[in-house]
Amino acid sequence: MTDYSKSKLNRIKRGQIRASYDVEKINTILDAGFIGYVSYVYEGRAITLPMAYGRKDNKIYLHGSQANRMLLHLLESKKMSMTVMHLDALVLARSGLHHSVNYRSATLFGTIKNINDPKEKELALHCFMEHMMEGRWDGIRPMHQEELDRTLVVEMTIETASAKIRDVGVGDEPEDYNLDVWAGLIPIKQVAEYPVPDEGLPQKMKIPKHILDYYHQNK
Repeated sequence: MTDYSKSKLNRIKRGQIRASYDVEKINTILDAGFIGYVSYVYEGRAITLPMAYGRKDNKIYLHGSQANRMLLHLLESKKMSMTVMHLDALVLARSGLHHSVNYRSATLFGTIKNINDPKEKELALHCFMEHMMEGRWDGIRPMHQEELDRTLVVEMTIETASAKIRDVGVGDEPEDYNLDVWAGLIPIKQVAEYPVPDEGLPQKMKIPKHILDYYHQNK
């Protein structure tokens, strides 16, 4: 078991019992998602945007247009952070202030660089696509050079990170457990519904195996 080193940057102060710095556990949280929340400062204002990502080892890949304001500002600062969170349940307690949620979250801190080499760029986009859906890259047409030229691809190297996880039941006051109030969990999960083909030829085509595999694994 390998942990990220703790520092003022990534150390969790509130709810330390829920903290984890385990690299494998954090990677599991990252691999269970596809959208991260990336923050940056623009003209003195903090802005947070959702971004799709891909992960390989300790690298995170993001992409956008060559004029993407957020990515350009992050490249200028050379550092970035990103948070991924999964909501697993609503925790309904007997009192308002003890209501909570079960969740898994990971916050990453690291350095960022622009990927200019065409082969490295394509490998990064391959990682991105396969993170979205395994097997999808081989089911699409090759990218045109002009598409690659118009796309800004960046690589974040995770230098440190931390996770926070709540996966327990209701935590009410001892004297409240006999109250005539319903309490418990409402589990929540994201599911995939049956694939809907686009107009035209896809309506006549057999749905590819990699798409059906994704559906069956996530329905």
